[in-house]
Amino acid sequence: MTSPYKKPSKRDIQRRASQNPNRSRASLQDAEDDSVIGRMFWRSLGLIATVALIGGAIYALNRPEKQKFVEKKTQTALPQERRAATVEIPTIPFTDITEQAGIQFTHYDGKQGERLLPETMGGGSGFLDYDNDGDYDILLVNSCDWPWNQRDANQATPTMCLYQNDGKGNFKDVTQASGLDVTFYGMGPAFGDYDNDGWVDVFITAVGKNHLFRNDHGKFIEVTESAGVGGVATQWSCPAMWLDYDRDGKLDLIVGNYVAWSREIDLSLASTLVGLERSYGQPTNFDGVHMYLYHNEGDGVFKEVGKEAGLHVLNPATQVPEAKTLGIALLDANHDGWMDVCVANDTVKNFLFINKKDGTFEDQGVTMGVALTRDGQATGAMGIDAANFRNDDCCGIVIGNFANEQSSLYLSDGLKASFTDVAPTTGFGPQTRIRLTFGTLFADMDLDGRLDILCSNGHLEPEIQKVFPTQQYEQPSQLFWNAGKKQPTQFVALNTEKTGADFQKPMVGRSATVADIDRDGDLDVLLVANGGKARLLRNDQKLGNHWLRVRLKDKSNTGALGATILLDFGSDEKMQRTISTTRSYLSQTELTATFGLGNREPKEMTIRWPDGSEQKVLIEKLDQEMLVEQGT
Repeated sequence: MTSPYKKPSKRDIQRRASQNPNRSRASLQDAEDDSVIGRMFWRSLGLIATVALIGGAIYALNRPEKQKFVEKKTQTALPQERRAATVEIPTIPFTDITEQAGIQFTHYDGKQGERLLPETMGGGSGFLDYDNDGDYDILLVNSCDWPWNQRDANQATPTMCLYQNDGKGNFKDVTQASGLDVTFYGMGPAFGDYDNDGWVDVFITAVGKNHLFRNDHGKFIEVTESAGVGGVATQWSCPAMWLDYDRDGKLDLIVGNYVAWSREIDLSLASTLVGLERSYGQPTNFDGVHMYLYHNEGDGVFKEVGKEAGLHVLNPATQVPEAKTLGIALLDANHDGWMDVCVANDTVKNFLFINKKDGTFEDQGVTMGVALTRDGQATGAMGIDAANFRNDDCCGIVIGNFANEQSSLYLSDGLKASFTDVAPTTGFGPQTRIRLTFGTLFADMDLDGRLDILCSNGHLEPEIQKVFPTQQYEQPSQLFWNAGKKQPTQFVALNTEKTGADFQKPMVGRSATVADIDRDGDLDVLLVANGGKARLLRNDQKLGNHWLRVRLKDKSNTGALGATILLDFGSDEKMQRTISTTRSYLSQTELTATFGLGNREPKEMTIRWPDGSEQKVLIEKLDQEMLVEQGT
């Protein structure tokens, strides 16, 4: 090994100096320093080698004996096979009776090529007994042309449609005779007797001014301006619900607004489907809008108190309204006997307004676990419903979400005021991921005593399949049969063989609602398509299960909205229904509560009236409809 620090000789130093006469004494001193550094290097190297030899000797003397490896054999547990359901999946066939029943409604969406967001949202529908003859009639909400588009003079102007039921499931168009042949860009209805005269009134949301029609013995008179519930002409309202939130005996009105929309804002958005032509804009591109809460002052007059009541929620980062509301549900989330309100918001967190019993609400959606998904994300939430689907103390909330998002199924922890999304673990969520779900609600479709889930599906974009092959514009509806909370898969998606082809015929599904239109005890289905024909499906199940239908009449709140009916069977099994017609997406269900009983035979029911009082009522026979009046 040649060292770079070899000591130079005196001759070498003199030779270098003669070669460079300008070299200074400092240079000669540098050469001497190099010599010193070389000596130090060799001394250090020798010291390191000595230490290494001593360390090696010490290790050799104290080296532990080599450990022998002993192989241990253990028995690996085999994976357990998942337990299959122990119940037989029922057949619940549905028959499309739309034409033979006399329903000839086609929703008009106002499309003229500009692709404006409201054109994708559809119109609402609902069941109501507008003529007080004991059966349920049908109201279908329609849209219209935009003000800047000219309609051909020979074309009829679209209006909503009211169909009168003859009690056997046959319907007659009575729109003009009833006074509801009115044209505006309608969205969803809400039914309630706000003046307590015994006749159900009709409120309808819209893009623009909302409308209230007072029922004068089967004839409707618009009273929007005098009542003060029209809202702002530039806003877009979607769901609405009647409720007596302060227990003063008069129905109040809550209205959900969607987004701060205008044609100018919409057209300014450069929305496309991956390079294709213009697509419909996303709600994330629009600001949110506060909800309305109209307090019933009496004498047909309302006062908007949304801010004072705590319904105005601001985005903490931007300080703009956070609500983008498409669904509202009534429930007692904290089990204190007062009705709370759960709100489904599109692409922002959901709200859970807890009734503070003093005329105000507090949003506890985040703390109670219904605001976001398990991973802290907001969803494209549309339709919503709430019910005790496990037949115990646990309260459930179902929310239909956008395509490629599982629909949500929140479940409370018994009587505790906290919820967990159990959609993945119950089997419900994975079967909804590919669909875009608008209408969704709980209903016992086979009368076995367990609430099933109905979903109405359909996309926003007609050309969606060009970009996403797994998506379709028209999509089949879904019925998730409830197999019971003890089954490994509680919710089973029924196939065509179980529901019939009519039920699962693809459509651009929006509103979905239920009622017993032919008085045979089971629930029939009404589905509304965006820009398409409505469908009325008769439930033809023949399973022989018992049932009980209960209709309430309150002393002041005549429809008993907010009342709760309880059937307690002991052994930790109880059935509970809350009277609320606002369910699903832009939909109103019948006012009567339907209990499927299977082979159960309840003898008594407990009614908690909207004012908080309770009443026990004997059940003398099954397979009937009961009318119960408060205090009798």
